[in-house]
Amino acid sequence: MIDKIRSADRRRVGILTSVGDRWRALPKWQKAIGVVALLVFLYHLPYLGKLPGGLMIPGLNNLRTDSIEGGNNWAGVLFVCAIYVLVAIGLNVVVGLAGLLDLGYIGFFAIGAYSVALFGSVNSPVVKWIQQEFNLPPTWAVTWGICLLLAIVLTMISGVLLGWPTLRLRGDYLAIVTLGFGEIIRIVARNATGVTNGPVGISAIPGPEGPPSADNKVFGLIDAKPWYWLAITFVLLMVVLVRRLEHSRVGRAWLAVREDEDAAAVMGVYPFKFKLWAFAMGAALGGLSGFLFGSRNAFIDPTQFNANLSILFVAMVVVGGSGNMIGVSLGAVLLAYLPERFRDFADYRWLVFGLAMVLVMILRPQGLIPSRRRARELKDRAAEAEEAPAHV
Repeated sequence: MIDKIRSADRRRVGILTSVGDRWRALPKWQKAIGVVALLVFLYHLPYLGKLPGGLMIPGLNNLRTDSIEGGNNWAGVLFVCAIYVLVAIGLNVVVGLAGLLDLGYIGFFAIGAYSVALFGSVNSPVVKWIQQEFNLPPTWAVTWGICLLLAIVLTMISGVLLGWPTLRLRGDYLAIVTLGFGEIIRIVARNATGVTNGPVGISAIPGPEGPPSADNKVFGLIDAKPWYWLAITFVLLMVVLVRRLEHSRVGRAWLAVREDEDAAAVMGVYPFKFKLWAFAMGAALGGLSGFLFGSRNAFIDPTQFNANLSILFVAMVVVGGSGNMIGVSLGAVLLAYLPERFRDFADYRWLVFGLAMVLVMILRPQGLIPSRRRARELKDRAAEAEEAPAHV
C-alpha cells in the first residue's frame, strides 16, 4: 500500500515538474495572460459555482462550504483562507528561508489584532484614557489606516525585542523560547485587565469605514466578500514583496544562514543580523494578518490566540513545503478549507489532522510543493544515507 502511494506521489511530482518547466519556457506575454487569468479567478472565487440570475453550477457549487447543512458562509471561509495564507507567507520567511523554528508566531498575530483593538476601538481602555487625558469626544479613536501602520511597527519592534536575546540559540532551544513568547502574549492579554479588558475582550473594533455600524456600505459584518477582496489584495502585495526580498542580497543571506550558519559567517555573512531581519519581517506579516483578523471580527479576546493555533501555523508551512510560497499557500488553504467543508467529521478533525501529518512526514517530508533547492537537499541526503556503510 505504501509503495503504491509513493508511486502515485512520484507521478504527481513528475507532472508538477513538467508543468513548472513548461511555464518557465513560456514567453513573457503568455505568462502575463496567465497571471491576469489567475487574478480574475482569485477575485471571482466568492461567486464560485454561481451564474447570473441565481443559477448554480452543480459540480462547482459542491466545493462551497455553504452548500452543506450547517456550513459557514463561503466568503467568510475564503477570508480565513486568505488570512492563513498571509500568516504562512510570513512564517515561511522565518522557517523556510532563514531556517528558524518559530512556535510562537501566534504572539505576533495577537499583537497585530490588539493593535487595532487598543487604539481603534472606542471601548478600549487605552482609547478611553487618551480621551480623558486630552479632553477628546467619546467617539474619538485612532483611524483604521494609522492602526494598520501601528500594527506593523509594533510587531516589527516586538520581533526585534524577542530576537535580540534569543536568536543566539539554535534548534529546539529557540523553538521552546518562541513558544513561551506566544504564551506570554496570551497571558498578558488575559491578565492586563486595565489595558486589554482581560477575558472580557474588546468590541467595536473598526474596519476601513470605521466602527461596526449598519451605515457601513462596504465593510460590514454580514457580507464578507469585500473583506476577502481586501485580504487577497494584501496577500498579493506581500507575495510580490517577499519574492523580491527572497531574490535580493538579504534573501541569499537567509539561505546561506539556513544551510550552514558557521560557513556563512566565514564567508562574511553576519548570521545574527540577518536572522533578526527575518524575525522582524515575519513578525510584520504576522501582525498584518492579525490586524485584518481583528478588523473583520470586530471583537477579540485572549482565547482566540492559543498555542494550538500557533502549531497549526507551523503545520501549514511544513505540509505545504517549507521555502516555497506556492507550497505554504496551498498548505494554508488546505488546513483552513478542509475542516470547514467536511464538517460532518468535525468530531474526528484532530485525529484526521494527526494522521495526515504523519503520512506527509513519512511519504513527503519536504512538503506537498517544496522549493527546488529544498527538494534537492533532501534527495542528496537520502542518497548519502543509502551509500553510507551499515554499522553493526
